[in-house]
Amino acid sequence: MDLFTGVEELKGIGPKTAETLKKAGIRTVRDFFYNLPRDYENFQAAGSIAEMRPGKVVIRGKIDSLSTRQAKKRRLSITEGVIRDNTGAVKVVWFNQGYRVRQFSPGKEYYFTGNFELKNGRYSLISPSAAEVADVDVSTGLSPIYVAHGALKSHDFKRLMANARSKFSEIPDLLPTVKPGTRKNALFYVHFPNSLKSAQGGRDYLAYEELFELILAAKLNRQENERLKAEKIPFDAAKIKDFVAKLPFQLTGAQRLAAWEIFQDMEKDTPMNRLLQGDVGAGKTMVAALAAYEAICDGHQVALLAPTAILATQHYEGLSQLLAKFGAKVALLTGATKKKPELKRQIAAGEVDFVIGTHALLTDDTEFRQLSLVIIDEQHRFGVEQRQKLLLKSPAGLAPHLLAMTATPIPRSLQLTVFGDLDVSILNELPKGRQPIATSIIEEISIRERLYPQIHNTLADGSQVYWICKAIDDDPHAETTSVKSRAAKLARDFPMAKVEFLHGRMKPAEKDAIMERFARGETQILVSTTVVEVGVDVPNATLMAIENSESYGLAQLHQLRGRVGRGSKASACYLITSGAARPSQRLRELEKSNDGFHLAEVDLRLRGPGEIYGALQHGALDLRIATLSDTKLIHRAQADVAVFLQNPKNMVKYKELMDGISKYQQITTLN
Repeated sequence: MDLFTGVEELKGIGPKTAETLKKAGIRTVRDFFYNLPRDYENFQAAGSIAEMRPGKVVIRGKIDSLSTRQAKKRRLSITEGVIRDNTGAVKVVWFNQGYRVRQFSPGKEYYFTGNFELKNGRYSLISPSAAEVADVDVSTGLSPIYVAHGALKSHDFKRLMANARSKFSEIPDLLPTVKPGTRKNALFYVHFPNSLKSAQGGRDYLAYEELFELILAAKLNRQENERLKAEKIPFDAAKIKDFVAKLPFQLTGAQRLAAWEIFQDMEKDTPMNRLLQGDVGAGKTMVAALAAYEAICDGHQVALLAPTAILATQHYEGLSQLLAKFGAKVALLTGATKKKPELKRQIAAGEVDFVIGTHALLTDDTEFRQLSLVIIDEQHRFGVEQRQKLLLKSPAGLAPHLLAMTATPIPRSLQLTVFGDLDVSILNELPKGRQPIATSIIEEISIRERLYPQIHNTLADGSQVYWICKAIDDDPHAETTSVKSRAAKLARDFPMAKVEFLHGRMKPAEKDAIMERFARGETQILVSTTVVEVGVDVPNATLMAIENSESYGLAQLHQLRGRVGRGSKASACYLITSGAARPSQRLRELEKSNDGFHLAEVDLRLRGPGEIYGALQHGALDLRIATLSDTKLIHRAQADVAVFLQNPKNMVKYKELMDGISKYQQITTLN
């Protein structure tokens, strides 16, 4: 079977369903088989309604009297009905799930799994999952639960998977280190378990498979990097000591250690391939400035690539003032740069030491004379091809040293596994004077009572406010407030303040102009989508409000919160929840801690590595199963990868494996 044929080749998947699947990233037959259940329901434990006690329950019954209404005091739809069996009846409630009215057929029996709890003075079954009794294998009582995508719900995926059941026997093995048939059996029992043990056994193999691919990709990247040659840049202790002594502040111990690691790398004739990670405000740019100064002192050129013009401008303003004192010539190159041909001539002639810019650095007519160090800020914002384009601008036959920076803290276990032997420096100290951000969870219904007074105080103090919304435009079918509607409302409620909104569909020049006005203090309240997650430094912004906060991952929430607390004033972040559900554990963890590295470990434990790397790579790393705290499985995969690499013929023999790891190679390399 060709696993890379389109998903529409499978029985029961027509053009419309195929289009929905493709929007969810399920494009091929392989993607379909690897769309794994997130959990299983065990209906053998089903009890009667009369026997129900508070807590999680499983019951079997018929449902009627379903209807949906809108709550008066909040943007919330409530679907209610009654479930009956031969022992009694119980009220059932779903929040913001209006489709439930159309899900059930009269007279049919269903299994319902949910929490039986006291709600508004009455015991009800709250937001249960549902499965038709006829669809459940009575011999096992197990039913897989799939994540819904668009119009396709869990029961739709079960139906489609059942149609493809006979195809599992045709799935070829992927890895050379397992018994024949291991892969097809693992996938089959994950989707059609005959026991929880068989499902777990399948998942264990697939977790090993993921780790094998990931570690192999990291090792291959390391091998490729070690074959390259770079210009040696010797460490000049006297000049660096003089540079540090003239700074208006003291470096943290973490900054000093990271700088020393970078200096040692740059003295080698193989290119540095280092990731500098630090929490928001940890001083990554100053460490990069030290590396740049070292290179410039030895007669080399340096380039810094930033994702936006305003961030590039901010870097230029800070670094040019700092380095000009030491005789370095720093230039800014963006799409808006005037006299661009003359500046590019100076760069090509070696008359500019340090070029800071955006994608304008990547154009074919931007040439360097002696580019030996490349610094990439927020490297996940750039594709591999874009990074490679800049690296190719170094002298012929030599690769530049590369320092990439990220403000998304990465757990130690992910560093060791995902990046393999990649060099990583960590800034885990904040400079003196930084104050922790006070974080509070509030309900949407409490905005006026709890949040508005804080906004009044913030504006009266001359400080500024960020307000994050999920949607750009109003949607009558969604329970979210758009940036446009929220900005209009805040403008009415705070007439003394200038309010603007910002979102990703705006043109780059328009976005930059809005951010520049906010940075200059001309705008007091900025309503935005997550495009401000990583961006310009506005020390005067001291209040962050995030609507629908439960819909974001922990890493992203921490990044958004990091937009405030960048000055000497006390700052606050309000996580606004919608609906009746209790705050999630990740929101409660964020409320308790400002430590990005602690939160990254929590995020890894709660949601897995996909969330961490969703922030880093916009979802490119899709580890669904592997638990990177499973050191035994990691060691087994590492040992098997080492054996695999001893035979060069394996690279040709196992074509699907080698094709499949390409996405991991793009993630685990900085080149």
